[in-house]
Amino acid sequence: MSFYRDFHDKTAIADWSRRERPSYDSIAVRPLSPILGAEVEGVDLSKPLSDAQLADIRKAIADHLVLVFRDQEITAEDHKRFARHFGTLHRHVLGGARQLSSNDHDPEILAWRTGPEARYTAGDAWHSDVTCDPEPIWGSFLRVTRQPEIGGDTAFANMYLAYDSLSEKVKALLDGLTAVHDGGKAWTAGYGATPQPGQTFPSTEHPVVARHHLTGRKYLFVNEAFTSHIVQLTRTESDAVLGLLFRHIEKNLAFQTRIHWRPNSLVFWDNWATQHHAVWDYYPHERWGERASAFIGSAPQP
Repeated sequence: MSFYRDFHDKTAIADWSRRERPSYDSIAVRPLSPILGAEVEGVDLSKPLSDAQLADIRKAIADHLVLVFRDQEITAEDHKRFARHFGTLHRHVLGGARQLSSNDHDPEILAWRTGPEARYTAGDAWHSDVTCDPEPIWGSFLRVTRQPEIGGDTAFANMYLAYDSLSEKVKALLDGLTAVHDGGKAWTAGYGATPQPGQTFPSTEHPVVARHHLTGRKYLFVNEAFTSHIVQLTRTESDAVLGLLFRHIEKNLAFQTRIHWRPNSLVFWDNWATQHHAVWDYYPHERWGERASAFIGSAPQP
């Protein structure tokens, strides 16, 4: 019996911890874990932000990947104004569909309600949002507007570390491969949603390993909700490789952080370099939320 243990994850974490860290002039940033996530103080999102605050927030999201803003009493318009600083607001193809959204009047806000009658909830699997789009969301901005007394956390995983912790042989296999991200896989199989007449759910090919536009670092860009197959492999090979990567992401707690929600919190995350999982541990209690998202007019690049 062998007690050999692979330390690729430990060396990846050590390298991550040694990265160059930014300084901030207009905000305070308090890390929530060594791996990802930070609380930001000194910002009132109900008011316009200064250029210095926005510059610091951009540095913080590149460094921490998930930012939590507490005690923010904001309107939907405040929510969207903040998100617009980081790209064009996304309009979800299921924005008015009963299978997912509880909002049919604002196409730039994806709203959902989970209660005792629900048989699924949005985000109850490891995923990145809407990666089936040709230009996927890179920034997501979520408010939870009704929260159970206990539970309902959102878990996040660092996709830089998911890539960096792989062996060099596996990295060599993955670099240069592309995979199909299919909206039907997530929304039809997951929620029972079907396209409206004349509509099709998007399906797009993206690199399995991409290089981030903010940091230049490589990250793993496949997720179990949307990624159907790797184009250059046979189906059997693709299923085996994707299964390996999906289990690698979900089992490594050292790559993950759980965000605890409180009233009037907003969470901004890098949707390319992270995955997230809405933890449905509060049934039959209710949890409601509203999400705005931004895209930048380009897709992840290898």
